[in-house]
Amino acid sequence: MARYRLSRPAEADLAHILATSRALWGADAERRYRAHLAAALRLAAADTRSPGMRDRAELGDAVHSLHLRHARGATGEDPMGRPVHVVFYRVVAPGLIEVIRVLHERMEPGRHLGALSEES
Repeated sequence: MARYRLSRPAEADLAHILATSRALWGADAERRYRAHLAAALRLAAADTRSPGMRDRAELGDAVHSLHLRHARGATGEDPMGRPVHVVFYRVVAPGLIEVIRVLHERMEPGRHLGALSEES
């Protein structure tokens, strides 16, 4: 079974994303987006090279990304509007990925993924 771990910046990203979702669209929208984020993390961990995954070598050694739109329908939840976040991760061991950041699609990843370390 594939697994994932979150870096501290990724944990902070997720907390901010969910708080913003609740503030702007309510508790139900937050719950649905939380389920959608979890589905995307499981998808990235389960198949690190499936369609929708992008090699992001320009951002660092073995960095990949997955836009949340590629996890649509994986939650069993009511359809969401258009998801706007991208998961950035790297494979750290067979069956284990590290989620480095979860950023809004309009953010420039190179500005937010600088100085990546194994101990994030």
